[in-house]
Amino acid sequence: MSDLSAARARFVELIAKRERIASSRLLAALAAVPRENFLAKGPWRIKSGAARNYRLTPSADPVHLYDNVLVAIDARRKLDTGLPSLWAHFIDVLDIRAKDRVIQIGCGLGYFSAILSEIVGTKGRVCAIECDARLAARAANYLRAYHNVEVVYGDGCRDIGEPADVIIVHAGFAHPHPLWLASLRPRGRLLVPLTQRDREGAALMITRRGKGFVAEAVQQIRIFPGHGRGVTALDDRVADWWQRASALAPLRFRGIEQGLPSDG
Repeated sequence: MSDLSAARARFVELIAKRERIASSRLLAALAAVPRENFLAKGPWRIKSGAARNYRLTPSADPVHLYDNVLVAIDARRKLDTGLPSLWAHFIDVLDIRAKDRVIQIGCGLGYFSAILSEIVGTKGRVCAIECDARLAARAANYLRAYHNVEVVYGDGCRDIGEPADVIIVHAGFAHPHPLWLASLRPRGRLLVPLTQRDREGAALMITRRGKGFVAEAVQQIRIFPGHGRGVTALDDRVADWWQRASALAPLRFRGIEQGLPSDG
C-alpha cells in the first residue's frame, strides 16, 4: 500500500470512529474520492476546526490533506473547505441513500458533491449550486467525471429546480428559506446552519412530515455566511430563536412567515 493509500485509509477510519458513522456508502465514498482532486495544487493552508490561524503544509504531498483539517479556499475571506468530520456527520444524520436526489446550496469546490455522488449512485442525482462564479467554474471542472452531478452557477435562495429528497446548505443563514421547505419531497430532509453575524450558530435538520415539518438541532457550527444572509440585529435574534427553540425539543410547524415558524 502506498503512503497516500495508507493515509486515506487512516483518514476514513478516523472519521468513522470519531463520528460513529453508520452509513457504509458514506465510508466507501470517503475512501474513493481523492480530496486533492478538489483543490488547487499545494502546499496548502490548513487548520483544525478549533484553530483561528492557518499553517502551511510542509510540501505539496497530498498525504497532508488526509487529516481532519480545513483547507483554505480563500484565506483572505476565511473561506475554507468543510471540516471532513463535521460534514460526514451531517451526511450520516441525513440518511442519504442510493437513488436520492440531493441539492447542495454552496458546493464550493465540489469535494462533498463527489462524496454525495458516490452515495446516491448512478440512479441518483446531485445538483450542486454555487453563487460564486469562479468557484462554480472550478467545481464544474473538478466534477467532470461525476456524471450524476450537475453544477449550477446561481442563487440557491431563488431557484433549486425539481423537488429533492435531501437539501444540504453549506453556509450560514438567519432562518430556513421557504423555498427549501417547499422543495422537499415527502419525508425529505433539509440540513441548514442558522448563524449570527459572528458566524456562530447551530445546524438544524428539518424533516417534512405530512403537511408540516419537524426541526431538530443537530450540532453547533461556525461557518461562512450565505449569500443574502441578513446583517441586522433582528436577523441575529431570528437565528437565535430557532437555535433555542429546536434545542429544547423537536419543533413542529407548517410554514415560514417573516423568518419564523407558522401554523398557517
